Amino acid sequence: MPIVTIQVTREGTTPGAASLTAEEKAALIKGSSQLLLDVLGKPLESTFVVIEEVDTDNWGWGGLPVQEFRRRSAAQTG
Repeated sequence: MPIVTIQVTREGTTPGAASLTAEEKAALIKGSSQLLLDVLGKPLESTFVVIEEVDTDNWGWGGLPVQEFRRRSAAQTG
């Protein structure tokens, strides 16, 4: 029984969105399950997919909280 965990940042995919839509989550579940069927022959009904949305203040990049990293990067390019 495969278990797939997908982590995405809780920023949505469009400006102003705070998270993924139900349709986007459904597409991730379907696509991940289909990939395991195609590559490993795992039946769809035995594949579990977990989507974890990570709040922006709970991850970092380049040794900094992501918001600070983005501020510094913007200041260097702007």
